[in-house]
Amino acid sequence: MDKLRVLIVGAGISGLALAKALLDRGFLVDVVERRADDGRALGTGLYLSANAVRALQGIGVGAEVAKRAEPVARQRLHDHRGRLLAEFEVGRIWGGVGPCLAITRDDLHEVLCTAVGGTVIRYHTEVTAVADDGTVTFADGATAAYDLVVGADGINSAVRHSLFGGPEPRFLGQLCWRFIANDTAIPGITDWTGRLGPKGRTFLTVQLGAGRVYCYADINSPVPAAPAGDWRALFTDFGGPVPQLLEQGADAYFAALHESENTVWTRPRAVLIGDAAHAFSPSMAQGGAMALEDALVLADTLMTMPDVTAALAAFQARRAERVAWVLKQNHRRDKARNLPTPLRNFTLRLAGERIFKANHALLHALP
Repeated sequence: MDKLRVLIVGAGISGLALAKALLDRGFLVDVVERRADDGRALGTGLYLSANAVRALQGIGVGAEVAKRAEPVARQRLHDHRGRLLAEFEVGRIWGGVGPCLAITRDDLHEVLCTAVGGTVIRYHTEVTAVADDGTVTFADGATAAYDLVVGADGINSAVRHSLFGGPEPRFLGQLCWRFIANDTAIPGITDWTGRLGPKGRTFLTVQLGAGRVYCYADINSPVPAAPAGDWRALFTDFGGPVPQLLEQGADAYFAALHESENTVWTRPRAVLIGDAAHAFSPSMAQGGAMALEDALVLADTLMTMPDVTAALAAFQARRAERVAWVLKQNHRRDKARNLPTPLRNFTLRLAGERIFKANHALLHALP
């Protein structure tokens, strides 16, 4: 059987993971990325839950990722003053699925780029339209035909807009800031620690190793725009290491958080993966994990089912329940964080570990 010619639109984590998986299976793969390859840092960090690490191992880059990553052994939840609400080993949440890791986005992206090989990726190449027959039109007017086009181009996917339509991503009523700080002079920062303030505010730290810590802060907001003034003033009542970390957050990456409501990700010669298909709230840190699982499952399905249309239908069916589960758990987590502060804190003290176990239960199974 002739191997499919596949175009992957987007050279982010999901696109590169899929490229690696397809190349390993002998497919003909092109990757295009609208950004220039100018060496700009992607910035910020990632918490890789055990199912994400398992997917990276399946893709064949798990060992290299582990060399660059920092193990995360425990999760802690505090109130904004530093009082402990819950603490547990991540192994008690994930059982035998595997370890959890923390890594910078830059490092993960570099591992995947190296694994794919630079000749496969064409930077500064924008897709403007995709037809149902697999014909792709690029911004310079050139066209090309593919057996399969994969939209791995994020929440504002050009492939989704061209072929799938549907509702625009929905604003979740949350704004966030992300940055990496130096923590060598700040004691007490280990593993994964969430600090929950009144009015739905959160400040999360994840230890990255080598004197670095990933910082994530979010607030509720009725509008998807950054508030006036210095965002750090919103967290001046947080204690512990937060004030010192905020000193390094002047240039934090800002984002208004959105959720994708698409429920159909496939057409006869096209498929969406990662945030192009299903963008989530970051409550469970499953956005990257679901993207990596998408890549592995899609590659396996295309390998075992020679008919593209049937393979894509099988992919959608196989992923739908799992993605819906994550979406539901995210909604539960976001709702819980907005409970009245005394009730939220009491609930976490009483049942924090049990809640986390329930949130992740379905994800123990292979994708």
